[in-house]
Amino acid sequence: MSQPDHGHARKRRFQERLHLLHDTALHRKLKHHLPAAFNERWTRRHWIHASLFATIGALAATIVPGFSNAIDSSLPSAHSTLALPLPPLALGPRSGTPGDSWQILRVEPGQTLSTLFETAGVPATVMHRVLEHPGAREVLTKLRPGAEIAFDLPVDGQLRALRFDRDPSHRVELSLQGDRIREQVLERATTTRTVVASGEIRSSLYASAVKAGLTPSAINTMTDEIFKYDIDFSREVQPGDRFSVVMDETWREGERIDTSKILAATFSTGGKTYTGFRFERGGKAEYYDLNGRPLKKSFIRMPIPFARLSSSFGSRRHPILGTMRMHKGVDYAARTGTPIMAAGDARVQFAGTQRGYGNVVILDHGRGYTTLYGHMSRFGNIRTGQRVNQGTVIGYVGSTGMATGPHLHYEFRVNGQHRNPLSVTMPPPEPLKGAELAAFRAQTSPAMARIRGMEALIYADAGKEAPAATSTAAAATPARDSNG
Repeated sequence: MSQPDHGHARKRRFQERLHLLHDTALHRKLKHHLPAAFNERWTRRHWIHASLFATIGALAATIVPGFSNAIDSSLPSAHSTLALPLPPLALGPRSGTPGDSWQILRVEPGQTLSTLFETAGVPATVMHRVLEHPGAREVLTKLRPGAEIAFDLPVDGQLRALRFDRDPSHRVELSLQGDRIREQVLERATTTRTVVASGEIRSSLYASAVKAGLTPSAINTMTDEIFKYDIDFSREVQPGDRFSVVMDETWREGERIDTSKILAATFSTGGKTYTGFRFERGGKAEYYDLNGRPLKKSFIRMPIPFARLSSSFGSRRHPILGTMRMHKGVDYAARTGTPIMAAGDARVQFAGTQRGYGNVVILDHGRGYTTLYGHMSRFGNIRTGQRVNQGTVIGYVGSTGMATGPHLHYEFRVNGQHRNPLSVTMPPPEPLKGAELAAFRAQTSPAMARIRGMEALIYADAGKEAPAATSTAAAATPARDSNG
């Protein structure tokens, strides 16, 4: 054997003895740590225990997987997928179906009709075409805040129809069909019921009235139409003052749409109670006190709002002529174009140009009373011989004639004699008489009884503090169809 082969053999024998020593040491270590049952020869008891443990393990391996599968099959699936057949998609946009694309706009304060059409994306040319339809201009140009107007605009964006309310009971729908406009009027059923609202002012009249169930229009009727001649609501109203109102509520499709028609009202302030009752006289509805005397005064002192008294009645040096002469009226300085109102119900005696007065209007109020309004920039929508009501705009402030600046020259005459408009005793309005007075009392007695009944219910204990909350209750009058 060669020398290299002898070296490999010695190396192999050395590795075999090393493995033997390692196995012997491991055996001794295990023998030292394992229980005696594993280090000694097994007895019959050892074999019985081992068989028992093996049997239990086999049973567990058989039962547990089946039990687990049973539990999994009983629980619902977290999600499932169900295939449903779907209809085929339409190839083109919807068109030709009325009512499938209505856009409803509510009129906001300060909005004009052109603004509404612009918001809806309808050209002005289409708006003017709609306004040319008979009756459309009268309604659409007088839409009030809160009113609704609807545009039927299909996908192509061209106006197909327009819908608006002509009055509380009728809705108008205008369909644009080529060069023609087809009108359809839909009648909307309304009901009216008479209610009584009563309240006591705590913080403000407006807040208390709203809490009592009055709408802003009803509040304006009470303050600006019924009691404006007797009560200064900006200064005289105080906490603790009370009010009661009998009014007609108009309902349509479950919505209260109008409460402006007040039949009767009372207002207690400063230890005095004022009353107002609605009554038609000669086809015109006005408000009267409990004795049948009109609440509206024959004349208003100041026929121009928000103006400054610039020259009083009496002798003065004329600002243009420079001579002392009688100033037969009063002057109110205001901006050019400020509206001028008729001081009372009258007939237009003269409307034109007259020497130093420039553009002037003279009104004849009957019973020898006349008023004059001079230096107007232009006239209102009036003509000589026309009847006008108190408050009608008859012209606008200007500086025509002998005037140094824009102002209103106002004169008050009694049987041709000039009187100071600021101090003259105004003639009392004509009260109801005879058959009219009898009809008025028959009409107002039930309303007054309802007010007293409501106030007795709310303020039963006058010795205690009146309730802060206000109450509203329906009167005995049942709801009725407004068309009847």
